[in-house]
Amino acid sequence: MNKQLTFLTSVMLMSCLMAATPPPGKLAKPLPQPSVSQPNAIRPDPKPPVPKTPFINRQNMNLAVKPGDDFYQYANGEWLKKNLIPASKTSWGSLNVLREKSLDAMKSLLEEATQNTKKGRLYQMVGDFYASGMDSIAIEQKGFDPIKADLARVEQVHSKADVLNEIAYQRTQGNSMLFPFFVDQDSRNVTKYIGQFVQGGTTLPDRDYYLKNDPRSQKVREAYRDYLTKLFGLIGEQPSKASQNADLIMRLETALANAQMARVELRDPIKTYNKLTVADFSKQTPGINWSDLMPKMGIHGQDTVLVQNPAFYRSMDSLLTATSVEDMKTYMRWNLLKNAAPYLSNSFVNQNFAFNKVLSGQKELTPRWQRMSMLIDGSLGDLLGQLYVQQYFKPQAKQRILVLIDNLEASFKEHINALDWMSIDTKKRALTKLTSFKRKIGYPDKWKNYDGVTIRRDDFYGNMKAADKWWYKDNFNRFGKAVDRTEWGMTPPTVNAYYNPVKNEIAFPAAILQFPFFDAEADDAINYGGICAVIGHEMTHGFDDQGRQYDADGTLRDWWTTDDATNFKQRADKVKEQFFGFKVLDSLKVNGQLTLGENLADLGGLAIAYDAFKKTKQGQGKTEIDGFTPDQRFFLSWAQVWRRNILPETQAQQILVDPHAPTQYRCNGPLSNIDAWYKAFNVQPGQTMYKAPDQRIKVW
Repeated sequence: MNKQLTFLTSVMLMSCLMAATPPPGKLAKPLPQPSVSQPNAIRPDPKPPVPKTPFINRQNMNLAVKPGDDFYQYANGEWLKKNLIPASKTSWGSLNVLREKSLDAMKSLLEEATQNTKKGRLYQMVGDFYASGMDSIAIEQKGFDPIKADLARVEQVHSKADVLNEIAYQRTQGNSMLFPFFVDQDSRNVTKYIGQFVQGGTTLPDRDYYLKNDPRSQKVREAYRDYLTKLFGLIGEQPSKASQNADLIMRLETALANAQMARVELRDPIKTYNKLTVADFSKQTPGINWSDLMPKMGIHGQDTVLVQNPAFYRSMDSLLTATSVEDMKTYMRWNLLKNAAPYLSNSFVNQNFAFNKVLSGQKELTPRWQRMSMLIDGSLGDLLGQLYVQQYFKPQAKQRILVLIDNLEASFKEHINALDWMSIDTKKRALTKLTSFKRKIGYPDKWKNYDGVTIRRDDFYGNMKAADKWWYKDNFNRFGKAVDRTEWGMTPPTVNAYYNPVKNEIAFPAAILQFPFFDAEADDAINYGGICAVIGHEMTHGFDDQGRQYDADGTLRDWWTTDDATNFKQRADKVKEQFFGFKVLDSLKVNGQLTLGENLADLGGLAIAYDAFKKTKQGQGKTEIDGFTPDQRFFLSWAQVWRRNILPETQAQQILVDPHAPTQYRCNGPLSNIDAWYKAFNVQPGQTMYKAPDQRIKVW
């Protein structure tokens, strides 16, 4: 679990890409390298070089499908047939393959560190953390002992004031109960940090799971109630009491879900920007004196806060008033249980997985070493990231990506200048924003050092909590400090990328700079259809329906003329309607409003990357490689990035919660609006993806 609390608009290289760390320097002591020879050993005959798989492999394509009918299947059909989803995964595609590669790399580094904990603090911390998490016998012997002290604290709660005080205390320990709170930039005053209250208090991935009565939602609720009952049983509750507790949690969380904004509403940065004085906030919630409570969370001297959804907090306050202390104690115990369950003994882990099987369809539990690798990446990511960068990231890749970003920026400038729907004044401001983008490639310029965190080889849960508490303290220590614009929102081993509007920055962690996105040996068509389309995607996020509301400094303010904003919305609405028309599962369709920002970024990024490609030597030529023209290779590269098989349960969940469209529509949706794609593959009227020239959507 990544502890970094930043507002990220990520490009979906999915399970999360697109859900969501020195210039190249060296650690004081490099990792030991495996020996390739020994004295007196007989050196074997050199093996002949293994032919490299072509960047566009016909064996992965379904050539029986016409490109104009379903380009995604044409480019990927055979790969999709041959690459079934592993039992421990919910999807399998290009991005999963890269993630597996990243996890394998982390495993190698962590296992090496466990054998070298005396080489320094970095090795000791990640090595002992990993060793503690892999010690399944010790974890099993402890059962739920690690949370007994917290459960005992809850038993000492006797009043509503005690309830609030305990929630505040648990927040300082890394447990977020009822109301999530963190510190981040004030989007209307981006040089300052401000405390931010957002809606929360529920467990299921989206409010609709509580509120809808379709068969899928009902099935999830039934499984959730069963999960509640069984976890309460595991800590000694009698079956009847555990069942009563489950009913109570369902009632409380359903009431909270009713008060939450829908995900589409949460995409509105104006609607969710509500600055209140602490005194006014307290007036809206008579049962909570925030001036008294905030210092107990370690927040001092702050007289204003941002409240994402004031109506939620008013409803939450009413619910607190109407709920008995004993019932709130049950709610707090549940929060402790659910947060800890994946990290306790097998009985808890297995019940957690049984519930998630219903949510996602995953058949087998993710291997322990992968769970531990991901946990350490989220908890101590800047330590593990240093090892990853030293071992796996080539410095020249960073320089190459910076050049590609320059090329994409030049292409985007041309696109903006050529717009026939935008005024000169707005164009000038758009160009200023574009040239103000901050670029982050590979890894941070400075690393977090996790001062004060003690990691022990014999205390897995304690290690996790020590990291949780450090992240909480690190976040709250932002108060009174200058905004740190060097801070990253992802770690180097992350296969993802993002645009952050309040910093006006684009970031590409080291792990994404690999094939199929990028390969130093690939022809330009491959890299421009891959990583350059991703770069263009992130740049376009600065000008999508959300990003366009932030200026060059990252400030949330309107810098558009009324006519230009109207012209943009008209074009964006066409993209929205196009994606609303894509049917995914039985009655489920793509939510064109929820996915609008990502779809605009895909369309803009692909168009910008293509025009940048046409300025390269290959793009201006006609030389075929493996039987494909340069333009064909560009679009095939784009398509193979998005190939993925996905379980229907996971797909249904992502339709509700993910701002990215399913990958086949991320591939095909933008292509049907790109004139050059029609020419490259001779797409004709009557073919499924064909759109008349005057119906093709052009925004950026």
